[in-house]
Amino acid sequence: MDPYADLDAFTTHLTTERGASPHTVEAYNRDIIDFITFMEGRSDASPEPRDFEEYVGFLRRQGKKTRSIVRALSALRSFYKFLLLDGKIAVNPVAEVEMPKFKAPIPSVLSQDEMAALLTPDAAQHMTLRDRTILELLYATGLRVSELIGLKKRDINLEAGFVVASGKRSKERMVPLGTYARDIVKLYLQEAKRGGIYFFSNRNGSPLSRQAIWKIVRKYGLRLEHGTHISPHTLRHTFATHLLEGGADLRSVQILLGHEDISTTQIYTHVDRKRLKEIHKKYHPRG
Repeated sequence: MDPYADLDAFTTHLTTERGASPHTVEAYNRDIIDFITFMEGRSDASPEPRDFEEYVGFLRRQGKKTRSIVRALSALRSFYKFLLLDGKIAVNPVAEVEMPKFKAPIPSVLSQDEMAALLTPDAAQHMTLRDRTILELLYATGLRVSELIGLKKRDINLEAGFVVASGKRSKERMVPLGTYARDIVKLYLQEAKRGGIYFFSNRNGSPLSRQAIWKIVRKYGLRLEHGTHISPHTLRHTFATHLLEGGADLRSVQILLGHEDISTTQIYTHVDRKRLKEIHKKYHPRG
């Protein structure tokens, strides 16, 4: 069995059949190649569960964090599941390997006052129209960076007030645009006369890079009162948090974020404790 040939086949499967993003494919490839390298010289036989357990120990000695180890095992589990379904192996050797316990970190969010300060008219005076539109859209829609940079002009319907986001596995969803976002998007479309199909593009019509969006968001976050270090994902977290604080149900937030599994959305429930306490106090007989 040639592991690199199998990896090429798996990469094709990820791209063509599962619609994985280039970022996901790159991460899977990196994790699987690291394991193949680890196995070289150890044995000519197919990997067994103990090999993966020893690999986990090796990664820990390398200083890898639990989150990185879980991601690597997930990539390997998917890879060997593909080989099993393809008839290349008889048993998935990773299936019974225990995943390290990993507690997802609590997402950092901006308060409503901080968000207002970021988007206040006074602050907007020091921004380009493009940067204002990027910040407003990220907060108003909760789009991922990949969804924002992939946004095309045809994906925006100002009359109906929504954008069509192309999420993971090329799944599309409609996300409403609020009044503020609709106004700034309309202004941007009128004044930004860039060619090409992308909503945010550079001079040659190509979409802005992920790094460019990160730099823009970070730049204005540092201008807040306490010089807050924020990222585009911070605004996505803030979008979800403020919806929950305003009374939205978890299922609706899941749909708006484009999460396939509601357990992914449940990371935000911690931010809603204050509102839950208020509801309990108001409605419970002994609140």
